[in-house]
Amino acid sequence: MTAPNELRLLPWSGPEGKPCYLATDDKAGYMSRLADNIEAVQLGTAAELLEHASDTLDDQDAGPEDLQRLAMELTRALRDVLRVAVSRGHLLAVSDPHRP
Repeated sequence: MTAPNELRLLPWSGPEGKPCYLATDDKAGYMSRLADNIEAVQLGTAAELLEHASDTLDDQDAGPEDLQRLAMELTRALRDVLRVAVSRGHLLAVSDPHRP
């Protein structure tokens, strides 16, 4: 079984926004694949949102409501991408213990 320091941070939150972790040795298991797929969707959504943000910021007719909605969406996407980066960084560190 996975050691406590090898838990995978999952790309979703639990009750009250608390992080969820997966303990498994099966990187091809159902939950690992589900987490991989959700991370891929989150990263794809962030890329699409980045294009949308550029278009919105270039739009001279974008009003305060448009910019506030954009800021909220960007904040949510950044939170998701940061969680993916932290999770993957931890997985890299665990898989290569000699890496600084």
